[in-house]
Amino acid sequence: MPVMSNKVENRIKRFQEQRWILDNIIRTVGVTWDQGDIDFALFPCGIGALGDFIRVEQNVKKYNDIAREYGAAAVHRQTQAEKLEKLEHTVAARENYFIAAILYGQAQWPIFEPTKQNLEYEKRKNYCYAKYADYADHVVRKAEIPYEGKSIPGWLHLPPNYQLGDRVPYVITVGGMDSTKEISVALYGDQFLSRGIAVFMFDGPGQFSSALREIFVTETGFYEAGKAVLVWLRQQNELDHDRIAVRGVSMGSIWGTQIAVSDPAIKACAVAYPSYERGEKTAFNMYSPSFKLRFMYMSGYTDEEKFDKFIQDINAEGLGAKVKCPYLVIAGEDDDFAAIESVFDVLNEITTPKELLLYKGEGHTLHSRPSSALGPSEWAYIADWIADRFQGKPIESTFSVVNSQGLIHRETWGEHRFYDYGLPDIP
Repeated sequence: MPVMSNKVENRIKRFQEQRWILDNIIRTVGVTWDQGDIDFALFPCGIGALGDFIRVEQNVKKYNDIAREYGAAAVHRQTQAEKLEKLEHTVAARENYFIAAILYGQAQWPIFEPTKQNLEYEKRKNYCYAKYADYADHVVRKAEIPYEGKSIPGWLHLPPNYQLGDRVPYVITVGGMDSTKEISVALYGDQFLSRGIAVFMFDGPGQFSSALREIFVTETGFYEAGKAVLVWLRQQNELDHDRIAVRGVSMGSIWGTQIAVSDPAIKACAVAYPSYERGEKTAFNMYSPSFKLRFMYMSGYTDEEKFDKFIQDINAEGLGAKVKCPYLVIAGEDDDFAAIESVFDVLNEITTPKELLLYKGEGHTLHSRPSSALGPSEWAYIADWIADRFQGKPIESTFSVVNSQGLIHRETWGEHRFYDYGLPDIP
């Protein structure tokens, strides 16, 4: 059964022309054909959910299988959670509710319109995550943030070791095109929560829940959304509003940076898998056509020609010059979604202390080459880097390269850096 109407699938020429190729690639490579989405979604769930993702991988043979198989896995987890809840086994119930919510979000990903199926997955995702929040081992607070006559949904997580009366630092997390807000905090052992740092995650303009509310991506949407988010966060008495940071992932590298430059109280900004390229030329024209079709949905466009003009205004040009806080970028040397030169263009504009941690031979989401397998975890690195900024530790501008042995070579950034093709694999 098609997950989208023919009208939507025909919005872009390349999706029509390459659909047969797309299905054959999925049949050959599997559901991770476009990026490591199974790794990305499994990570917050933990190893206990591995079987769910393996079954999805085994059962997906074409594009239209993705929503159905993730949805089936999610329904199974939700059913288990409800049984365990009736038995008052609340720890096991919360684990199953959490995993179900993540799987429902994955089931939504390939549906680029508000179909009945998409809306049902959204309803179930929200229900399961709220049930997880009821039984979580720490405070998880729902947010509905007023925005342009509607509201943006989010969740605030306080650290498990939070003590009444404390004020803890916090990180605003901004996902990319393909990540739901629910995926941003791990079920157990979250990198920020484990360090005593609260996390706020939300679906901004164009992202999953917001897109279904017809809150679409615009050139300045995340500037305004970020301001609204900070108004709500400053009403939460448990938070230390002198220690705020932003973490962005993929397209969230632009959106997170826009939030970081919108408020002088933000002490640090760290992004992974940066996507700064003007018009997302590489991702939309040289990679899977599903990316462009999804972003048209996120921005509310139905005409490809009009969208092509609009997307040129979604870029990071001049954004680096506005950054006033320490800034970290973690990227793959051979990023297949965005030209690596665009990372250097942004960082060269930044005058505050900055660091680029570049993994040799890696692509957009890492996790495929020895440099990331043997080198530092990007999420732990970001968490420690932000924790150091909260503690006021000094930082110098550096260019750091992780080689194929997982070792880091560091150099001073200097006034201007450029990407040196053929950079040697430094021992």
